[in-house]
Order: sequence, then C-alpha cells, then structure tokens
Amino acid sequence: MSDSTPLIHLAKIERLELLRELFGEIVIPEAVYKECVIEGGESEDALAIKNAGWIKVEKISDERLKRTLMLELDEGESEAIVLALERNAELVLIDDYDGREVARALGLKVAGTTVFSLGRSFRGKSKA
Repeated sequence: MSDSTPLIHLAKIERLELLRELFGEIVIPEAVYKECVIEGGESEDALAIKNAGWIKVEKISDERLKRTLMLELDEGESEAIVLALERNAELVLIDDYDGREVARALGLKVAGTTVFSLGRSFRGKSKA
C-alpha cells in the first residue's frame, strides 16, 4: 500500500523499481493514481508509475472513513490508509508526518521513502 509521495519521489530519482524488488507488488487507491499519473501528465515520473505493471490500482469501499480522515489529511493519504485497513496490509508507505501518525493510531505499520532508500544503501545495492 502506498501514498503518492513515496512513488513520486522514487520515480523522480529513478528508483521506483526498489519497491518492486522489496514487495513484488504495490497496491494504490484511485486517488493516489490520480495524483501520481493523471495530475502528473506526461512527466517522466508519472509515466514510470503508469507503466509499472506491478503497481495495482484498487477502489476503496469505506467512503465514510475516507471523509473523516480528510478532515486532517489529503485525499491520497486518506484513501491509502482506508485501503490498507480494508486489505489488512502489512505496511503502508506514507512520507507525510500527519499521515504516518494517523495510520499508526489506526494500528497500521508505516514507513517512508527514506527508510527504504537508506536500507537499500546499507545493503550496498544503491547506485548512489
């Protein structure tokens, strides 16, 4: 499960494949796809995300919870958290501090882009 920011940041530094290597498949809600791909237009990072066949888009069911979360968070973070709860996800990728705190409060395990980038570097697999 992922919010927009980790996908966009990793795509911009040409490290999107890191997520595939670590997780095999990433599931994102429709709002995250919209933010990354539709609003991203023809940018290289938007196209990289769009063309990653291992990134799957799913619709959330609990619109009420989404609306409640949107009192504090943006739409993409809200849908990522809702979808993670609905799918009993092991982990949700969110870079925004408030989003991570809300996800944790709801019992989800969270991580941000930096954790994966650093973990990869320490294992000696990073190009940087």
